[in-house]
Amino acid sequence: MSDGMYADVEGIIRRQMVLFFLIDTSGSMVGTKIGAVNTAIREVIPDLREVGGADVDLKIAVLEFSSGCKWQNPNGPVSVDTFSWTNLSADGVTDMGAAFHELNDKLSRNSFLKAPSASVAPVIMLLSDGQPVDDWEGGLALLKNNNWYKSAVKVAIAIGSDADSEVLAEFTGDENTVIAAYKPEILKKMIRKVSVTSSQIGSRSQPLQEGEVVTRQDTMADELKNITQTDPDFASADTEEGW
Repeated sequence: MSDGMYADVEGIIRRQMVLFFLIDTSGSMVGTKIGAVNTAIREVIPDLREVGGADVDLKIAVLEFSSGCKWQNPNGPVSVDTFSWTNLSADGVTDMGAAFHELNDKLSRNSFLKAPSASVAPVIMLLSDGQPVDDWEGGLALLKNNNWYKSAVKVAIAIGSDADSEVLAEFTGDENTVIAAYKPEILKKMIRKVSVTSSQIGSRSQPLQEGEVVTRQDTMADELKNITQTDPDFASADTEEGW
C-alpha cells in the first residue's frame, strides 16, 4: 500500500524520516560493483514506497564520495514518492572523511532534517569497497557528537575483500551491523533487503523489553543476525570473489 493514498487525508500529521545512502564511488568501484549498486537502489525504490504508511513521510538523500563528495540532490532529501535514481559512476580515491563531514553538516533541523512536522531518527546506509585515504577519524568524531547520528539506524555494507570492515564498524558502532558482499547478485540482494528492513525499523515505535525501550540500532543488529542465519546468500564467511 503506497504512501500516496494518504496524501489527501485530513488531520494526519506525517513525520519525516530520511534514508541516507553514503556510497563509495572511488575508482575501485568501477564496473560490476557500481553497476550492482545502481541496479539495486533503482529497483528497491518501489518497495520503499510501501514503508511508513499514514504515519511517516520517507525521503531519500544520496551522498557519493570519491575525490571529495557531493549530493545527488543538493537541495535536500526527496520524497520516495517522486524520487528518481540517477546512475552513479566511479573514479578517484576514497575520501570517506569528507563524506562524514558533509553528513554531519546536513544532520540538522536547519538543513536536511528540516520538516513542517517532526522528524524521526534517520536511517544511514554506508557502502564501501576500500579504505579511506583522508581524515575519516576526524569526520567520525564530529558525527559522534551529533544527536541525530547517535539516534540513527546505521548499517554498512563492505563490498569485496578489500573493504575496511573495522572502519565501517566504527561508523555503525557495532560490528553486527556490518555485512559483507562478495558477488554482484548478493550485493544487490543485500541493498534491497537492508534498505527496506532498516527503513521499517526506523519508521516504527520501539517495543519495551523488560521495562526498557530497545534501541533501533539494537533491533537492526538483531534483524541482520536473523537474516545472515536464515539466508545462505548473506553468510559473511562466503569470501569467494565474484567481481
